[in-house]
Order: sequence, then structure tokens, then C-alpha cells
Amino acid sequence: MKTVTRALMVVGMALFVVGCKTNRGDPRASDADAATGTNAADAATASGDGSATSGAALESAGSVGAGAGSAGPQGELLSRRLVYFDFDSADIRAEDRTLVAAHAQYLVSNPGTRLRLEGHSDERGTREYNIGLAERRAQSVRRTLMLQGVTEGQLTTVSYGEERPAAAGEDEAAHAQNRRVELMYGN
Repeated sequence: MKTVTRALMVVGMALFVVGCKTNRGDPRASDADAATGTNAADAATASGDGSATSGAALESAGSVGAGAGSAGPQGELLSRRLVYFDFDSADIRAEDRTLVAAHAQYLVSNPGTRLRLEGHSDERGTREYNIGLAERRAQSVRRTLMLQGVTEGQLTTVSYGEERPAAAGEDEAAHAQNRRVELMYGN
């Protein structure tokens, strides 16, 4: 029953995202755009390794930089807005370092652009521990961006802990999707 409900929820989110208007001319998505398109698409179509699995997810993520809507590795990386983490870890995984570097390059090239880093955790652990872990994850991404030239004024962080799960469920697949930092432009 949980599997059917989850599948229906994913299909419904995907249909909702496809029907949403994307703001292709502005690299900074508004709060409404971010809430309805960017992260819903990533959450609905991301695999456990952090890569988007459909062209619709890439398209609905909005444009960041000149290459975001075009083919090629840079545009594909910039359309992804989720950095995933291993269990009980705030270390950026090797497969997501290139993603963070692409966003750093974009931010350095666009010094007026702001980015909010939203830290999340899965439900395991106490509420207080998960808030702290999600904060460490957001700060890890922040430090990495700043080491690559992004200014402190361009970045803000927030920790939601386990309060905003991307995936419902108590299995490892759901937990893996919930251990993340979301990159929210224009906030």
C-alpha cells in the first residue's frame, strides 16, 4: 500500500511540475518557482546517487547561467540543485563535488546572485541532532563554495533537520533522498 501511495505521489508531483511555468530568462527562481518546480522535480526524479533521471527534471529545474538549458556537462550540472550525503555525514560525496564546483563557478561569474543552502537530514536520530547535522551539511557546502571564490554575502544557510522530507518512507532509498542540501537561488 505504501508503494502504491508513494508511486501516485511521485506521478502527481511530476505532472504538477511539468504543468508549472518555468522562468527561463532569469537565473534566480522566486520562492514560488522554487517551491513548485526546482526541488519537486529533483526530489521526484533523483536517484540515490544524486543524478537526475529525466530530461523533464532538468528542464523544470530552471535556468542558471547561460548553459543551463543547453546540452553539455556544465548546463546539466547547473540544473541540478541537490547535494546528497551519506548516513551521519556532512562530507560532500565525491560524485557531488563537480556539481558544487559548477555552482561556485556560476556564482563567481555572477556576483549579484544569492544562494540559500537548505540543510536536511533523514528521520533517524533526535530532532536536535538532526538540526545540527543538517546545519553541518549546509555549512560544508558553504565552505566549499567559498573556497572556490564565492563571497560570504552571496550565501545564507538554514537547517530544517528532518522536518521537510523529500521522500516518505523508512527504507534506505527514502533516507538517502532526505540526506541533502538544497541550493535555492534568489533567496
